[in-house]
Amino acid sequence: MFISQSHTIFRQKATGVTLLLVFLLGFTINRDYLCSDYPFTTPTIYHSSAPSTLCSSMAKMTFDGHLSFDHVENAAKDFGNRYHLMPSAVLHPKSVSDISNIIRYIFDLGLTSELTIAARGHGHSLQGQSQAYQGVVIDMESLQVPEMSFHIGEHPFVQVSAGELWINILHESLKRGLAPKSWTDYLHLTVGGTLSNAGISGQAFRHGPQIDNVYQLQVVTGRGQMVTCSEEENTDLFHAVLGGLGQFGIITKASIALEPAPRMVKWIRALYSDFSMFTNDQEHLISSANTFDYIEGFAIINRTGLLNNWRSSFNPKDPVQAGQFTSEDKILFCLEVAKYFTPEEADHIDQDVDNLLSGLNYIGSTLFLSEVTYVDFLDRVHVSEIKLREKGLWEVPHPWLNLLVPRSSIHEFAQEVFGNIVRETSHGPVLIYPVDKSRWKNRTSLVTPEEDIFYLVAFLSSAIPSSTGKDGLESILTRNDRILDFCARPHLGIKQYLPHYSTTEEWRAHFGTQWDVFSRRKLSYDPLAMLAPGQRIFRRSHAF
Repeated sequence: MFISQSHTIFRQKATGVTLLLVFLLGFTINRDYLCSDYPFTTPTIYHSSAPSTLCSSMAKMTFDGHLSFDHVENAAKDFGNRYHLMPSAVLHPKSVSDISNIIRYIFDLGLTSELTIAARGHGHSLQGQSQAYQGVVIDMESLQVPEMSFHIGEHPFVQVSAGELWINILHESLKRGLAPKSWTDYLHLTVGGTLSNAGISGQAFRHGPQIDNVYQLQVVTGRGQMVTCSEEENTDLFHAVLGGLGQFGIITKASIALEPAPRMVKWIRALYSDFSMFTNDQEHLISSANTFDYIEGFAIINRTGLLNNWRSSFNPKDPVQAGQFTSEDKILFCLEVAKYFTPEEADHIDQDVDNLLSGLNYIGSTLFLSEVTYVDFLDRVHVSEIKLREKGLWEVPHPWLNLLVPRSSIHEFAQEVFGNIVRETSHGPVLIYPVDKSRWKNRTSLVTPEEDIFYLVAFLSSAIPSSTGKDGLESILTRNDRILDFCARPHLGIKQYLPHYSTTEEWRAHFGTQWDVFSRRKLSYDPLAMLAPGQRIFRRSHAF
């Protein structure tokens, strides 16, 4: 399927040097050497103070793109808008060789340097994960090679730069009647960014996350080596970087699986007041052979006029009953589903949807439906972004909290969190929907609960600047801490998605039985712990 490229993955090192690196990396996974104490304990603005000799040395390097030492403030920002850690330089690569050369240069400095490297896509990390304090940030959106290339056949795929946005892939693939299989809810993200995490959305119950829908990757490791990897070639690195939080290499190119694309979408919402009925229906839908193409849901707490807000985009099945429904002072749960179709299926799509809905237990008066194009459905969050930008409410702090809750714990979680901790949701949506990982690939670096069926629960909050009320940053962070304290109970088996920790004990607990494999891969592919320092898992090795 692919043109094989031969690469020499690792240069042979002298035995003494190898043993020294092994010894030093042993320190990087001890608590005293974690990044959390240096300088990531609290969100702060730091200014660059790299030695001028080092800057001068890097400035003499030749790139197809360019290396900037001035006006690097943008690389110290992200969507979370809480951490602002200034790098010493930003690389704007025009070729993969640019990335390889800067990494190899810093790697060859060895233990005489503390420089780190972070890949930055569209800047949507939440906790400074794409930042590198006094290090080098690589602006992946500058990398536009290879040009988007489509391969049509029995197993169609598109080969793209890791700096490409998913929204651009959607538009270009639709011109050929194709589309990627799995999405995130927001498409203005880079390929490399989502593949380094997972990429989970309402299609994941069927197709798995985005990391399950990749045929091949090109990666530049922490040694500066360009490596092509897949299920058949350099398999360990392939699995390591998928969901690997940027710890083992920088993804520079990806071949993404495609499928025939629909044209239209039946988009449906309905409410539940009983959490058990809500989860039973969701689990029934994700396990059925004939079901919807997208299945999500969200919690609604203390919201008034909810159904009236929906009327701008949805039509009630029964307008009279919908007008009589009240949501005040109720904890409600919304099932959100979609059925994709083509013009050839239009004559029977309504009947298909009715059949799928007929066995569900939602509140009948709250059924709302809409028909939109496939593009409008997938890019729905961008519409909200435009509105929030107009109001100046997009570039605010986003103290998001994403959790993966096992099926066996979801009711205890809901009782405590929705019943006691979360009193209102006016400052952002709360997503809740199940997936079944029994059909997922299980060798990637993604950490999930041990059970096959688990729920993604996402508190997607926006903090109002200068507010000291419930919609202020401190209040939301306090709420998140209370939720995390509850989630730390061992019997619940809850994991963080897009994880954020600051101690070795927390990271070890997060990875569980995968910790040994994760740390072994780190030693193999980034032995000096130069990459992705903002994840705060390993600390850059020091010279003695």
